[in-house]
Amino acid sequence: MSDIHGGKDPLVRIAKRSTISKPKAWAIRLISLLLALVVCAILIYSIVKMNPLQVYVSMWKGAFGSSRRAWITARDVMMLLCIAVGLAPAFKMKFWNIGAEGQILVGGIVTAACMIYLPQLPGPVLFLVMLAASLLAGAVWGVIPALFKARWNTNETLFTLMMNYVAIQLTSFCVAKWENPPGSNSIGVINQTTHAGWFPSLFGQAYALNVIIVMIITVAMFFYLRDSKQGYEIAVVGESQNTARYAGISVGKVFIRTMIISGAICGLAGFIAVSGASHTISTSTAGGRGFTAIIVAWLAKFNTFTMILISLLLVFLDKGAIEIATAYNLNDYASEMITGIILFFILGSEFFINYRLIFRGHHKEVE
Repeated sequence: MSDIHGGKDPLVRIAKRSTISKPKAWAIRLISLLLALVVCAILIYSIVKMNPLQVYVSMWKGAFGSSRRAWITARDVMMLLCIAVGLAPAFKMKFWNIGAEGQILVGGIVTAACMIYLPQLPGPVLFLVMLAASLLAGAVWGVIPALFKARWNTNETLFTLMMNYVAIQLTSFCVAKWENPPGSNSIGVINQTTHAGWFPSLFGQAYALNVIIVMIITVAMFFYLRDSKQGYEIAVVGESQNTARYAGISVGKVFIRTMIISGAICGLAGFIAVSGASHTISTSTAGGRGFTAIIVAWLAKFNTFTMILISLLLVFLDKGAIEIATAYNLNDYASEMITGIILFFILGSEFFINYRLIFRGHHKEVE
């Protein structure tokens, strides 16, 4: 079939899908993951001349090889999931909150301050004070760019990104102020002997409370976005701000309210990182997870239950890459290549979920 200029149709055309069933979408993702494993197997064999299945078994052992490793993996999954859940409402209304790193850090700073200055408080009271302080700090850090966006329509991407650097410098100042021992440029483990402000063990596990807190937030956010009036307003603003205004929704108020929630949850992640995991604060407390969580939220289409699976996959890849680098004497670049290939295929699967390829000779009209 020729076009109006007498030339041939292109070999391949791309058309946006109007709809796709969930089973088919997940099948595309699964096929992409299997293809990624095949490509990684070829790469592994070309580098170490070993059976790729042995390498994959090592990756599994790196994440789940013992009870301790499994709980550390669960701890890191919950941390990443918490941040992704915090970003979900902001991204759903297309407010590009790139400031999760800063919101985590300020939440961690106030948590560490409570642990340092208020260790004499009863354990439950100190826990509640740290919880409230981290939520408030994260909310304040998140609402500042929202106020500027609502009032002067500033670029929230640049604003939230710059807030990260401010938070990093604020963290550096606090580390210098609290450093222990003096001159170490580190504050070490806070309350190492008394464990004041540390998450208590539940069911004999140090990280069980981390899992409980984050899962509660995950379930609550799912129903908040799906069933609440505010969740509906977030969706409308994300679809079209003009439509939202026509429907009588105050876009500025939605920006402010949603970023308070988003920042507060990311601040809570800082509380979990300091009180429930590392028991210290540094400029690396966020560890880049604020940016990784963007991938989690985006791939999950803001469905917080789907975020659990994606967070688990990303943490598994990270732990597995570290394990194979150690077990087979590979440098970090080789293990990161494997992680990158798998992520590339997973991200690429979203293209085939949203678009379809039409080859020459396929005469079906595209709507």
